[in-house]
Amino acid sequence: MSIRKGTKKNNVTLREKRLSNGNISLYLDYYREGERSYEFLKLYINNKVRTPLEKQANKDTYSLAEQIRTERENELNHKSFGLVVPTKQKINFFDFADNYKANYTKKDIRMINGAIERFRDFLLVNRPSINQAHLKITQIDKLMIIDFVSYLESKSVGEGAHGYYQRFKKIIKRAVDEGIIAKSQAEGVKCKTVDGLRKDILNNDEIVQLAKTPCQNNILKRAFLFCCSTGLRFVDVKALKYKDIDFASNRMMIDQQKTGKMAIIDLNSTAIKMVGNIDSPNDYIFELPSSEGSNKTLQAWVKRAGIDKKITWHCARHSFAVNLLTSSAHPDIKTVSSTLGHTSLKHTEKYTRVIDSLKKKAINSLPEYEI
Repeated sequence: MSIRKGTKKNNVTLREKRLSNGNISLYLDYYREGERSYEFLKLYINNKVRTPLEKQANKDTYSLAEQIRTERENELNHKSFGLVVPTKQKINFFDFADNYKANYTKKDIRMINGAIERFRDFLLVNRPSINQAHLKITQIDKLMIIDFVSYLESKSVGEGAHGYYQRFKKIIKRAVDEGIIAKSQAEGVKCKTVDGLRKDILNNDEIVQLAKTPCQNNILKRAFLFCCSTGLRFVDVKALKYKDIDFASNRMMIDQQKTGKMAIIDLNSTAIKMVGNIDSPNDYIFELPSSEGSNKTLQAWVKRAGIDKKITWHCARHSFAVNLLTSSAHPDIKTVSSTLGHTSLKHTEKYTRVIDSLKKKAINSLPEYEI
């Protein structure tokens, strides 16, 4: 059998490589702007055909390879002119986003999922006429993204809006990288970060009051009080195992899921008490429901304690930081930053601004005196 010569057209060439068993492997040879690359198609030609069916199979394989070559060439030519391949213009955003999430391996996967769900919620409220099952990525224009950012800023608390928007932009950037859209419409659209905290803080007296109040889930109660004593995030306390705690030194070492940074945290007597009896090293210390379910139980518990504040699980971390900083006349921000596992002091400085705000509020609450 003779080997078919490469077919070259506009820098994408279909080539053949003879294998040790005599068969032929088909691959594409890309040459553009002085650089060469290859794509092996995993399509093979039988070099020892004996029947008409085998001959037809080879013909069909060549036809398929040529079809792929044409598609790749079309993609390259569209991309070079800043255009989108017509077939990619039909890709649904949520199908693409769900596939992106399924292949995402970094530890902020929860934020990726949150960004997708918040975009769904935004469309339901602000673009109810859009059928989400048919929303193409190419339909997401700058105005839609500006409105989405406004929605995030009005609904999310703390740094949540900025964090979700950053993950949303990562999905859009991947669409650019894959040639689905020529340019990200998110460029130039910013989501402001909140100066300070918008979450409520529990002071030490309120935490004591909460500890004295019965909760319908005692494990959840112990876990939340543990976070108030350590500053742990929900995702980290839920993943905490007995092997993470050195009971000899009353310390724990955790690999924070949000930052991927190791943190060594000293445990006070309250935190040790909340851990309870030691089970198998690989057992989870606190078997908790989902984040949504835990917050729902937490809020019912807070209400039962007579605390008129909107408390979510992350308030435990904020309360820990503020209470730690206010416990001393000269708070050591570096120590607090290290305890919280922050990657930068700028993340801890927001708590000092909260303290300044509380001091100002306390001063302004003093009565006026008549002289």
